[in-house]
Amino acid sequence: MKDNKTIIEVNGVKLEVDLTTAKKIENYKVGDNVKVLIKAYDGKFDTYPGVIAGFDKFPSRPSINIVYLKEVYGGCEMRFLTFNKDTKDIEICPAQDYTIPFEKDTILEMLDREITSKQDELINLKAKREFFLKNFGKYFEK
Repeated sequence: MKDNKTIIEVNGVKLEVDLTTAKKIENYKVGDNVKVLIKAYDGKFDTYPGVIAGFDKFPSRPSINIVYLKEVYGGCEMRFLTFNKDTKDIEICPAQDYTIPFEKDTILEMLDREITSKQDELINLKAKREFFLKNFGKYFEK
């Protein structure tokens, strides 16, 4: 009987494929915690905590969608990554007992501050629009 198994690799993630069953060597599912290793500008690699957000089953470039947290001045940013065979200088692996360096409340406060900031920005833009219509409208009349 012929062995129908083969191993394929999607940018470092190895999958063992059988013609009758598809068995992953590394099994990821939506919601899994991962570590994301990204090459920085200085050539060093930085590690970030992430989570699998979804999968895209593109025929030529199946992709893993990952959301990861990057520490920035004053808090952290949520960043989005599409990981596939064309992704360069980035690796992922399962996170085993990995502690996220941020507290849940800190992240929620940061997001709430950003929401408030964007709402204030929207109010200011609407006020500028109204000012423009009221004071510059006569210049654009025919």
